[in-house]
Amino acid sequence: MTEAFRQTIERRLEAIDAKLDRLDEAIRGNPGNGSKPGILVRLDRLEQNARRQSRLIWLIVGAIVTALTSGLVAWVSGPVAGG
Repeated sequence: MTEAFRQTIERRLEAIDAKLDRLDEAIRGNPGNGSKPGILVRLDRLEQNARRQSRLIWLIVGAIVTALTSGLVAWVSGPVAGG
């Protein structure tokens, strides 16, 4: 192997290594300062928000159904005598 060829291969390997480091940091985040979360953390946060939103929607739907049912029962039973 010639010296020029060896240097070319070393430069390419260093470039590939740098790219792999950037990809790893993008996926896992920067553990050094923690200010830049990775894709995994961001995806987990999105999934947690989706679960919370789903629970909130079911809670609202349940409250609406309960209110409508209570109103319907009150309307069907009519005014309460006495008082």
